[in-house]
Amino acid sequence: MLKVFDTDDGDTFKTRALLWANSFNTACFFDSNNYPDPYSAFEVFIGAGIAREFKLSGGNIFTELDEFLKANQGYVPGYFSYDLKNDIENLSSENPDQLSFPKIYFFLPEHSIWIKNNQVHILSAQADEVWNSIRHTPLNYGHIQNSQALIKSRINRTEYLDTVKEIKNHIRRGDIYEINFCQEFYAENSLINPLEVFIALNKLSPTPFANYFKINDHYIISATPERFLSRRGRKLISQPIKGTSSRNSDFIKDTEQKEALYSNEKERAENVMIVDLVRNDLTKSAKQGTVRVEELFGVYSFKQVHQMISTVVCDLDENLSNAKIISNTFPMGSMTGAPKVRAMQLAEKYESSKRGVYSGAVGYFAPNADFDFNVVIRTLLYNAKNKYLSFHVGSAITLDSDPEGEYEECLIKGKAIIDVLTSVKPND
Repeated sequence: MLKVFDTDDGDTFKTRALLWANSFNTACFFDSNNYPDPYSAFEVFIGAGIAREFKLSGGNIFTELDEFLKANQGYVPGYFSYDLKNDIENLSSENPDQLSFPKIYFFLPEHSIWIKNNQVHILSAQADEVWNSIRHTPLNYGHIQNSQALIKSRINRTEYLDTVKEIKNHIRRGDIYEINFCQEFYAENSLINPLEVFIALNKLSPTPFANYFKINDHYIISATPERFLSRRGRKLISQPIKGTSSRNSDFIKDTEQKEALYSNEKERAENVMIVDLVRNDLTKSAKQGTVRVEELFGVYSFKQVHQMISTVVCDLDENLSNAKIISNTFPMGSMTGAPKVRAMQLAEKYESSKRGVYSGAVGYFAPNADFDFNVVIRTLLYNAKNKYLSFHVGSAITLDSDPEGEYEECLIKGKAIIDVLTSVKPND
């Protein structure tokens, strides 16, 4: 049953709703942080409890997902891990994986909640009980247990710089034009409160596709600013990010950095390469002749960084299922490089750990056939069972890349997560 309630304090209510949802073994929380976005359907979405769930059974993943979506009408949140590339292309992933997340996961929530304009929509057989339970949930979520000394880099600075030089040799030989090369930061035997980490991260680095996803002992804690792919009616929208600049507390200097990002020829070259790749990916799901660039080199400011974002759209081929549309474009070009398959092969060769959920996509399918998925970047992944914590950062390597500059860009991208994990002393 769907019921609509009014609240005069949407921010407090969404925090209570997050705390309430976290009491379930499986839950998700998507927060747009009030960023203006013509393609966003709500400010907050929350799914709690499992009515039904989609797990791998050994068949064709995307065919089975399509059947699950047909059989389960409603808001269906979940994620695609990067390693689904191996089911789409003739690829493999042999790098070590300490996190052990499922390759793909979706669920039909027992309770679905979305908030827009201080109206709370609750889809649940116990909508009144859910509303009252959330309103009376105490604003108490414990303490972080971590320290700076726990965080390690999977490869050191020298190894990173040498690898970038090797990758540039591939570019000179014509193997690729561009590659997104990623490195992992991690902590072993790490005790954290995932919910408090997310709340702290979302406060420090609010982004339009922030999300918290809990599947038993596995947690996705994300401050991603990037949209992978959205469907709105008959329109598909992809918004790749390529181009990053740090923020400055001085307004004039910050404006100068933003303008410098927009004018930077290297960043624009990286961006347009990925725009071309996304245009090619979208043609597989588009009506002929409808793929177009709605915005090129848009520079948007977030609390931690400026980003260069382009928007590519098309009119979709209505004969295709949503699962097929996703598989036609996955993984997103901004996290692979070009040409796509060769870039993924080389990323597997030079990276030191399996990406897993990182550079995959988290989002939802809606009952009206719309969907919206982000790109999993600026994201902390945590396995509470084996106490392993991980976050990856990456940057686009081109022939013009300066290895030192790329390394510094990675540190900028990981700064918010590191700040959250190191700013609170361990509990006694």
